Amino acid sequence: MRRVTRIATVAIASTALALSATACGKTSDSGSGSKEASAAIAYDIGGRGDQSFNDAAYAGLEKAEKDLDIKGNDQEPSEGESDADKVQRLTELARTGNNPVIGVGFAYAPAIKKVAPKFPKTTFGIIDDTSVTGKNIANLVFNEEQGSYLAGVAAAKATKTNKVGFIGGVEVPLIKKFEAGFAQGVKDTNPQVEVLEQYLTQPPNFDGFAKPDLGKAAAQGQLDKGADVIYHAAGLAGSGAIEAAANKGKWAIGVDSDQYKQPGLAKYKDKILTSVTKDVSDSVYNLIKSVKDGKPQSGEVRYGLAEDGVGLSDSNPAYRKMTDLIAAVDKAKADIVAGKIKVKTAP
Repeated sequence: MRRVTRIATVAIASTALALSATACGKTSDSGSGSKEASAAIAYDIGGRGDQSFNDAAYAGLEKAEKDLDIKGNDQEPSEGESDADKVQRLTELARTGNNPVIGVGFAYAPAIKKVAPKFPKTTFGIIDDTSVTGKNIANLVFNEEQGSYLAGVAAAKATKTNKVGFIGGVEVPLIKKFEAGFAQGVKDTNPQVEVLEQYLTQPPNFDGFAKPDLGKAAAQGQLDKGADVIYHAAGLAGSGAIEAAANKGKWAIGVDSDQYKQPGLAKYKDKILTSVTKDVSDSVYNLIKSVKDGKPQSGEVRYGLAEDGVGLSDSNPAYRKMTDLIAAVDKAKADIVAGKIKVKTAP
């Protein structure tokens, strides 16, 4: 896979490379002249190597490259970049013939709104956003609150101190969905359990998705207050929360990817009880396949518990031994799918 640009990435154990892509003047669908099918993703804050959201998107691109005989391209964000930088990135990816071009995260909405009309024959995907629409835009969205509810059930069953923690990366509506579902799942399972909640940064500061030291410090604070299960929705910053919990011998709950399986977190995996998974990988793959098949997706494409688009991982053998916890999670899942439990999308 060819990485078109790598700009100041903050991925774990990686070195930032300063490259820049340029794109100016009028744009069209003329492409680069290559007949080889290609697809591209542009990463969210934290970049590839976050062991979470971005890596899940990359897995979908990698699968498409192998299974669909396409070339995969990906680009990193730059630290503190503007919407204009995103516009330039997406323009270059579309101009050079990639189809689809996928923005990983809601931060790409303003850029896709500007770029998509200039390339009407190119499909643009955006993950976690429905605010920007168009005939050539696919909005890949998830019921994060449903998966987070299951995490709340698991946390309430696993805690011995009756205190659990939630750490959100940045206090934006998307992450509030994680908080809402988690807190509701905890309280519905055991009203005696206290939920400690903390956000790492406030917009427009998005460091809360990128800096592990922030997640580590927040988790240490919650552990000091007695929490023995900590759930994060903080991207790369969440790796710090996992580290802090594991070092204290307490449970962590991961997010987006099955973090028990992430190589960068292998040292801490025994204390990653479970993870709230979003099938970002399949959403990326399915969009690429739809374009390859000549029937590109457009509009809202939603993934929830009923479609196994969100869920709770069971990779940790310790989790699989907790039969009462598993039974409670399974019942909650069935009740949500059946409509017996309505999960809140805001605290």
